[in-house]
Amino acid sequence: KSGIEFTGHTEYLAAKTGAATPVMLLVSDQMRVALVTVHAALAEVPKLVTVDRIMSVVTVLHNELQTKFGIQSPRIAVCGLNPHAGEGGLLGSEELKIISPAIEKLRAEGINIRGPLPADTAFTSDNLAQYDVVLAMYHDQGLPVIKHSGFGAITNVTLGLPIVRTSVDHGTAYELAGTGAAKPDSMYSAIKIAEQIVTNSKH
Repeated sequence: KSGIEFTGHTEYLAAKTGAATPVMLLVSDQMRVALVTVHAALAEVPKLVTVDRIMSVVTVLHNELQTKFGIQSPRIAVCGLNPHAGEGGLLGSEELKIISPAIEKLRAEGINIRGPLPADTAFTSDNLAQYDVVLAMYHDQGLPVIKHSGFGAITNVTLGLPIVRTSVDHGTAYELAGTGAAKPDSMYSAIKIAEQIVTNSKH
């Protein structure tokens, strides 16, 4: 509305710091969810999901789960783009043509990765117990799940930057400004995670 060209803080900070691949990661006590695409219209998502994009995001995710979160061998689950992860091509071809080839290349590089998983079952308790992070293809595939699990106690972490950046799990909520109704819980979580990242990065 103000004429600023960026769709969010993530993209702005990436441009200001010269980061090639900023990755949005949301963290709660129950799970971690990262995104291949962020603030893009749903109609644009299939064009943005490419082998190169998936590989770049996963590489950043893998490396920074090690350095910033102290996870020696991160276990990464990757969602499909289509319902039932494409159902072998019956419900879409992106899994066969793009997502699976990217996963195979990443696995060949030694990354502990599995998928594409149907998004409707990727977030079950049994599946979450097997992974350190779930990589969703687009914003509203992954974020509603983690926000439902604990909205207000979730931290937005931007990976791929040369700085530590954590933030709250919600928008600006201008309608709450000055009312006394705003809750600081997510800010507390963001500060806590930032402290943990700084501590882990020193080791």
